[in-house]
Amino acid sequence: MRLEEIDKNGTLQGFVLVKTCDRKSAKNGSTYLDLIITDGESDVVAKIWDFKGEVSEQPAVGTLIRVRGTLSIYNGQPQFKIDRFRAVNDADNVNISDFVPSATFSGEEMFDEIVLLADKFEDAELKKLTLSVLDEYKSRILELPAAFKLHHAVRGGLMMHTLSLCRLAEAVSLLYPSVDKDLLLCGAILHDIAKSEEFNLAPTGLVDGYTARGTLVGHLVGGAMLVNEIGKRENISDETLMLVEHMLISHHGIPEYGAAVRPLFLEAEILSSLDTFDANIFEIENALKDIEAGSFTNRMWALDDRKFYNHGRKKIVTDVNLIIKNSENEEK
Repeated sequence: MRLEEIDKNGTLQGFVLVKTCDRKSAKNGSTYLDLIITDGESDVVAKIWDFKGEVSEQPAVGTLIRVRGTLSIYNGQPQFKIDRFRAVNDADNVNISDFVPSATFSGEEMFDEIVLLADKFEDAELKKLTLSVLDEYKSRILELPAAFKLHHAVRGGLMMHTLSLCRLAEAVSLLYPSVDKDLLLCGAILHDIAKSEEFNLAPTGLVDGYTARGTLVGHLVGGAMLVNEIGKRENISDETLMLVEHMLISHHGIPEYGAAVRPLFLEAEILSSLDTFDANIFEIENALKDIEAGSFTNRMWALDDRKFYNHGRKKIVTDVNLIIKNSENEEK
């Protein structure tokens, strides 16, 4: 673990994130706390023996604490004995994003790239609609994960997935001249916008469940509703709103995956395909990154219960080259 050794007795201290914390009784009748903590690189079981504090004094799940203690091996596994701990304060100058899975780039960087794309739309209505929605929802989506447990379920994952779709949409539009680039990009930018109203967030910024609205309405229909509301306010035509709304309610492809209707025009079909494409690549790469060459992943239920083979021909890299400034490219 990335903890500092502070004496010759092997005492370690540093900052960790509390992933679980259970209050238990020892054989001698004393109370102890059984935790899983992480330093951002590895998880370890930790114990606080003979704990006499109240429940409110326990380390809170999803928060950072500063610990001091010793690391040993118990039943073949590392175990950290916490002798002292305290909550993190502002003076510690630590960021929780260093302790939880996060996108390579900041939400602000990726959001700015998306705004650059929307600002270059030739279609005035799509440009106005997209920028209006982004402006209204910016603070809610910058660090939002894209999922609870599956693809891009990391801090900033929604922006990462959205910008990735935009880059794919740009490439498809170059290859197929019949594609309405502005319409496709608008759908890519807004397709998951209502996830901001779908998820409950833990203190870590990761998703720990769904809101009532998320369960009852969902982000496909919810996204179409908010686009319609903002679009009406901005005097966007019914025809334009209908096309964008259809892309949002159909982007999961089939009803079994949550689509209200199947995609019924070209850009809607492309958006649905690219959404699945990007999600699948993230899932496969994420599973392969810890698998040695010549080995298979575990079966992945989200990908038809398949297991994937690491052929070892290239290093698995989960970082995506998303930040390519359009203005810089044009200057070159």
